[in-house]
Amino acid sequence: MKLTGAQIFVETLAEQGVELLFGYPGGTVLNLFDALYESAGRVKWVLTADECGAAHAADGYARATGRTGVVLATSGPGATNLVTGLATAHMDSVPLVAFTGNVSTGVLGLDGFQEAYIEGIAMPVTKHSVTVRRVEDLADTIRAAFRIAQSGRKGPVLVDIPKDLTTAVCEFTPRSPAAADTPPKPDAEALAQAAAVLNEAKRPLVYFGGGVISAGAAPLLRQLVAKANLPAVHTLMAAGALRWDDPMNLGMLGMHGRYSANRAVEEADALLCVGARFSDRVALRPEGFARRARVVQIDIDESEIGKNVAADVSVPGDAAAALEALLPLLRPTDRTAWMEDLRAWQAKDYRPRTEETFLQPHQILEDISSMAGEDAVYVTDVGQHQMWSAQYLHHTAPRQFLTSGGLGTMGFGYGAAIGAQLALGRQRRVVMLTGDGSFHMNLNEACTAVSYGLPIITVIFNNQVLGMVRQWQTLFYDHRYAATDPCRATDFVKVAEGFGLKGWRCETPRQFREVFQKALQEDGPVWIDCAIGKDEVVLPMIPGGGGLEDIIMT
Repeated sequence: MKLTGAQIFVETLAEQGVELLFGYPGGTVLNLFDALYESAGRVKWVLTADECGAAHAADGYARATGRTGVVLATSGPGATNLVTGLATAHMDSVPLVAFTGNVSTGVLGLDGFQEAYIEGIAMPVTKHSVTVRRVEDLADTIRAAFRIAQSGRKGPVLVDIPKDLTTAVCEFTPRSPAAADTPPKPDAEALAQAAAVLNEAKRPLVYFGGGVISAGAAPLLRQLVAKANLPAVHTLMAAGALRWDDPMNLGMLGMHGRYSANRAVEEADALLCVGARFSDRVALRPEGFARRARVVQIDIDESEIGKNVAADVSVPGDAAAALEALLPLLRPTDRTAWMEDLRAWQAKDYRPRTEETFLQPHQILEDISSMAGEDAVYVTDVGQHQMWSAQYLHHTAPRQFLTSGGLGTMGFGYGAAIGAQLALGRQRRVVMLTGDGSFHMNLNEACTAVSYGLPIITVIFNNQVLGMVRQWQTLFYDHRYAATDPCRATDFVKVAEGFGLKGWRCETPRQFREVFQKALQEDGPVWIDCAIGKDEVVLPMIPGGGGLEDIIMT
């Protein structure tokens, strides 16, 4: 059958199983939106406050479900507004397909109104970036984009569509969606070597990252640590792959990780790294990281193996396939002596003091965990609240803690929460955690939450400063608070009312518990403004480039 490019766009999205399309209209994509309108809801669109919010919403949708998020923006500034969202997804290996409009093919490169070379701009922050030049290639290009986004190390793909292609006509033949490329099977010899390293070790440790969640390998990880009595530490991106209360889970390591988790890495004689990068927030001093250990690294991206920390055994491949093959090779082993050491170090972990007269971050988060229930999904912005959330929330399952890890994108949270809530439905509770600095970057998306009646609870850790940067200035810049005390007088309760949602302000734990209980009963979005002290800090902390001997605990 013969269809216009705009119709082919819609038909191919439907063919790929796309449910929701996040975006913002504009001149070069009007034909695409018109075709969506004519499709009578086969593919539903979600109008956000701006394109960056749309990109983060598509990202949150993908993180919450594992499915590919989809976003559509017009040319020029619409397209460039997607770039931060694309970079965020790229750093965290999130499957995303972004569509942009552009000027017609005949005037590409002539600096027309709202023209931008988005294919080139997006290339460094995507797995693939392409401009479609012929309507005959449109359907297959879209199909390839979805396959690429989900294949290997997942990530974003950008497809730029000139306006004239949306009205051009060609033959269209429907196809079934192609499966993602199957990664090569992990090498059996390498797996045997990995098993030997772990079986022979006296002080083994598992270090796992977001790749475990991306691969759907969390159940296998839980089986592995239980079978072989393997204690484990995790990255920010992997919270929930092991339950927070699993006795083998030592918690997060790295700059703001637990003393015991970092000490375990330092003392381990074998380290199994699964789906994790040795980033500078984990291996702050790469040359000394796990210096006593033989390192086994499993990663679907072969370029990450040995990148910052040398691997003694390399296992390229999918985390789920590798763990499934490794499981029968591991022996149940008594780790009593090693566990005794670990428990002794856990006794030295940082524990904040509890008060009832004023709000403290850890109390807020522990109250949220107990009141929201184990099914709750948590989304964060970036800053001190992000680290507190990683440290103190009760993470129980994969895809329940959605955060920008690699890029550290302030302003990520509200869009991502919207995407997660729309993906999961109203029956799942989504709680968005933010700081006043981060929230000023994205609170415009409240109009989206209100328009779609999304019951997102937003908790604002309001210290009236840019807390994480100020913390560094306190510790390392002799209290010179340059540009971190903006002297803002924002009344978040009044702003909430202006958007058409409910807002409360809290100053004590009792007030917070009362208000959060009310928030749980609301059918629409709410904000809770929590007044915390300017001098609250994230502890423990290892300064950049430092080691365990440099850890700050007070």
